Amino acid sequence: MAFVDMTLKELRDYLPARTEPGDFDAFWAATLAEARETGLGARFEPVETRLTTVEVEDVTFHGFGGQPVKGWLVRPAAATGPLPTVVEFVGYGGGRGLPHERLVWASAGYAHLTMDTRGQGSAWQVGDTPDDGPAGNSFPGFATRGVLDRDTYYYRRLYTDAVRAIEAARTHPAVDPARVLVAGGSQGGGIALAAAGLVPDLAGVVTDVPFMQHIRYATEITDDYPYKEIAEFCKVHRDKVERVFDTISYVDGTNFAARATAPALYSVALMDEVCPPSTVFASFNHYAGPKEIEVYPYNGHEGGGAHHVARALEFAQSVSG
Repeated sequence: MAFVDMTLKELRDYLPARTEPGDFDAFWAATLAEARETGLGARFEPVETRLTTVEVEDVTFHGFGGQPVKGWLVRPAAATGPLPTVVEFVGYGGGRGLPHERLVWASAGYAHLTMDTRGQGSAWQVGDTPDDGPAGNSFPGFATRGVLDRDTYYYRRLYTDAVRAIEAARTHPAVDPARVLVAGGSQGGGIALAAAGLVPDLAGVVTDVPFMQHIRYATEITDDYPYKEIAEFCKVHRDKVERVFDTISYVDGTNFAARATAPALYSVALMDEVCPPSTVFASFNHYAGPKEIEVYPYNGHEGGGAHHVARALEFAQSVSG
């Protein structure tokens, strides 16, 4: 495997034009207002585990369309709140998993809410939230589910869930609402950026090798999935290509990045064929708030791995106190 994209110097200067619908802000304001017509209904139910250093709660809240969305809240057992909090989103195909699969943030003193990913959670990590939204004709996977209409597109539902997850976390008595960060890798990193563009008062953003950035360009330069799902859909629906990308412009991460103001830590891997580095730098270079990026030259989509976890902990401490 070799570098799949531009030189690092070219990447640092890469600032492509964004395709932004004129009613982007109005669309998302209306979407979130509609979701909030249903109360959050946030429930946190204690779970008995064999873990002695953390407390675990089974989370349920109302997401898009009032649909119940699941999650886990894990926090240090000995800590007194309110705590800085990380709301984490999961990579493509995964769900919230099991409580003991994500202990780093709680071990570092944070309350940690992992949001389940509607309809996913059967590829590599279990999930418990179905997707009740329309699918229409789609290529297998989630990237084209409902893609012919901005109102039915899957990522409209998922990004709305993310905002509601943040709102739900802030209702918990152990959470300091002023010190909430969002985090995720790959798809989870893309969701975190969307949330950062939609929630104006976050303490920080940790986004690793993010998916759903500079999307149309991504479909033109990589043969890897999930971006290839979109290309395959357009290959069959030749007469609907512009319609597809009109919908996708409402969820492209570069448009959310341009609205996000919380301090952000990105990561990028220069041999990443799943989320090519130019797509990550397009998002990073458009990001409106304070930002840093860690570059892993000889890595693919695994990114910085455990090394980057240490970097993320350092960053989170610097922005959350």
